[in-house]
Amino acid sequence: MKNKQFSQEEQSVIEQVIQLRRDIRGNHFTDQSVSEKVIEQILSAAVSAPSVGYSQPWEFVVIRDRQIKSNIADIFAIENEKAKHQFDQKESIYGQLKLEGICEAPVNIAVFYKPDTLPVLGQTSMSSMGEYSVVCAVQNMWLMARALNVGVGWVSILDPERVKAELAVPKANQLVAYLCVGYVDEFGTKPELEILKWADRKEQHSLVHYDRYSGLG
Repeated sequence: MKNKQFSQEEQSVIEQVIQLRRDIRGNHFTDQSVSEKVIEQILSAAVSAPSVGYSQPWEFVVIRDRQIKSNIADIFAIENEKAKHQFDQKESIYGQLKLEGICEAPVNIAVFYKPDTLPVLGQTSMSSMGEYSVVCAVQNMWLMARALNVGVGWVSILDPERVKAELAVPKANQLVAYLCVGYVDEFGTKPELEILKWADRKEQHSLVHYDRYSGLG
């Protein structure tokens, strides 16, 4: 649709979707199945994301197989055990957190960056722009899922190479995100880690600088 203009009502909807998006843990997924149509809508949003040089460097593995999900959960368990000892005074809190929903979510989606073998427009100075493009696709997935009243949890406590081996992923591809996807019992009023006092929300004014960075102290 050429030169589409959005109404204030439509603008309000996207603002609500952004503000009410949540990272969902396993203790909030329900056993309601997610249709192929919904997954296709989420993936369609992903491949509509911006990408440097129109490279579209993303690939996806949609996982419903219970054994594969169980194997990925085992990879998480190993990495999670390593991670919890790195948080000193917060270790006891860390041990109480439910940080994934790999087996609880009916669908998992692994998102990969596929490097190009030739130079990519816009990526010659900042080589990481390819991975950043894939992150844009992940954000699109998350927002579309929320608009469809579907929850998404991003699991990053994983060994990428073991995940790639489990999913028979080409060696050159890089794991960017492992997402747990499913309907939920509730979307929290605030991010769960904020509710649990793991961290406080940063004030916008403390994060924005004008003309030059002014945060040196």
